[in-house]
Amino acid sequence: MDDPCRLFDLTGRVACVTGASSGIGRRTAMVLAAAGAKVIGVARRAEALQSLKDDIGDSADVVVADVADRDAVHATCAAISDPFGAPDIVIHAAGLNPRQAADDVTAEAWDQTLALNLSAPFFLSQALVPAMRAKGWGRIVNFASLQTTRAFPSGIAYGATKGGIGQLTRAMAEAWSGDGITANAIGPGFFPTELTQAVFSDPERAARNAAQTCMNRNGTMEDMDGPILFLCSDASAYVTGQILMVDGGFTAK
Repeated sequence: MDDPCRLFDLTGRVACVTGASSGIGRRTAMVLAAAGAKVIGVARRAEALQSLKDDIGDSADVVVADVADRDAVHATCAAISDPFGAPDIVIHAAGLNPRQAADDVTAEAWDQTLALNLSAPFFLSQALVPAMRAKGWGRIVNFASLQTTRAFPSGIAYGATKGGIGQLTRAMAEAWSGDGITANAIGPGFFPTELTQAVFSDPERAARNAAQTCMNRNGTMEDMDGPILFLCSDASAYVTGQILMVDGGFTAK
């Protein structure tokens, strides 16, 4: 038997991570680089991206872009593919949660949330799939949520997009897995990121969320490393169209 640890080796792979300027996206870029991948970080904040590049070193490059800008998708993909070649792995970690109650949702916030959380993962993937298909190998990882299956207060726009991500992931798998491209999603529980700042800034609320998990704690960035690496590597070669909940058992209770 070959060394099973080699299943997680990403040497020779190129990975694109959107939302790489902070939070889970930044952590994902660091993990994939540590596993041997060349990494392209994509986000709107140039300074934060430069910090990521400095931390990873020569195996990373960055692209300053708004992935929700549909008119710029092909230009963005060209920039992503320029430093190391077309990516084998695409992780859609960019996200927006306007936290508006249903009665207060604005058309602008609704459209922005759908554009970034749901439309961008599809159209960016669609543009990058041909190069993966030509290699016969690819990994697409979307980000689902607790709100993929549950309704949260002031989460109607965000929840609608994350429910859509569940079906988008299955439909991507149906469309592209026959070409060697798997499509899966990770559904984080409560992790300390910019999107959940309102939650973690309230200790009582954070404690209530922790108590709803089977493990009686909220997530840490380290908890995301293994699931991300699994879904981006050969270790998950026969896994596609799935949502892997990384939530400490929140959705099991």
